[in-house]
Amino acid sequence: MSTFLTRHIASLPATVPFVGPEAQERQRGAPFRARIGANENVFGPAPSAIKAMENAARDVWMYADPENHALRHALADLHAIDPAHIQIGEGIDALLGYLCRMTVEPGVNVVTSDGAYPTFNFHVAGYGGTLHKVPYRDDHEDLEALIATAKSTDARLIYLSNPDNPMGTWHSATAIQDMIAHLPATTLLVLDEAYIDTAPAGTAPQIAPDIANVIRMRTFSKAYGMAGARVGYAIGPRDLIAGFDRIRNHFGMNRIAQAGALAAVQDQAYLTEVIAKIATARDRIGEIARDNGLIPLPSATNFVTVDCGGDGAFARRVLAELTKQGVFVRMPFVAPQDRCIRIGCGLPEDLDLLAHCLPKALNAAR
Repeated sequence: MSTFLTRHIASLPATVPFVGPEAQERQRGAPFRARIGANENVFGPAPSAIKAMENAARDVWMYADPENHALRHALADLHAIDPAHIQIGEGIDALLGYLCRMTVEPGVNVVTSDGAYPTFNFHVAGYGGTLHKVPYRDDHEDLEALIATAKSTDARLIYLSNPDNPMGTWHSATAIQDMIAHLPATTLLVLDEAYIDTAPAGTAPQIAPDIANVIRMRTFSKAYGMAGARVGYAIGPRDLIAGFDRIRNHFGMNRIAQAGALAAVQDQAYLTEVIAKIATARDRIGEIARDNGLIPLPSATNFVTVDCGGDGAFARRVLAELTKQGVFVRMPFVAPQDRCIRIGCGLPEDLDLLAHCLPKALNAAR
């Protein structure tokens, strides 16, 4: 181990929150036939966004605008808020990292759900924070327990994804607003809304952007179909948003991604089409699951979590057998949610392959 590492970093385990499908393909020596495990949007970005990125490639010799001016203003118009309430970053992952750098240090307590997004935990650990994890309740994040734990630990942050990853479940806007009303004044709610575009009406709460202890995270990786471009944004109070400028990578955004995201924001009609395709694919995954005696959980995301009807060991065998057949899916990490596998909304041919392979995988697993 390098002697230049800080004692804290040297004490941490080497962690890869997610093993990428490319690594798995190298390990198995063959490409996947259906890539429906990483919560990507296989329907892709708007043609207008692709065209904008193609055009921007000619100017990639220039650095991107470090202020993200055009994209920030387009998003401000979309949400009818002042651009000072918006910060752009290299996906939600990077924004979470910046936020933890701003707010977390040794001695700071942070609350999350056990089995929730591991990249957030990774950042908290990297800055020396102490994580307190709350179990899911009925496959939903437990809002009351999150608040109670934050109060008992004097937590600086609560992380909540709504809709949830990895389960796909969600809470209503009313429930989220009630949670905010009971937040301690010294606790910041980090509300990850990566999947909000695919959620039913009544899921996104109306939250004034100047509320001091709420910051919301949005992304272009899911419904907008631009996961590889790495574009996300935060919505929050001006003083907290301004804090990002103290530590962020000002040239972290790339020019091509900026152009694609701007075009995507301006093409809401295409977004509506994609959301409909995602809903159709969710229904199809549910049918395939039920045809095989499995239980699909209700989902407000671009994936469906499927209860395999056994324990975590059985679900892992099912996943391994699907992998052998070239179908890439993932699963929740923590019991009892690890009784499930998580299947992304694929193209019709992806789901045809799933329908063909799943019965074989179940038989082999049994």
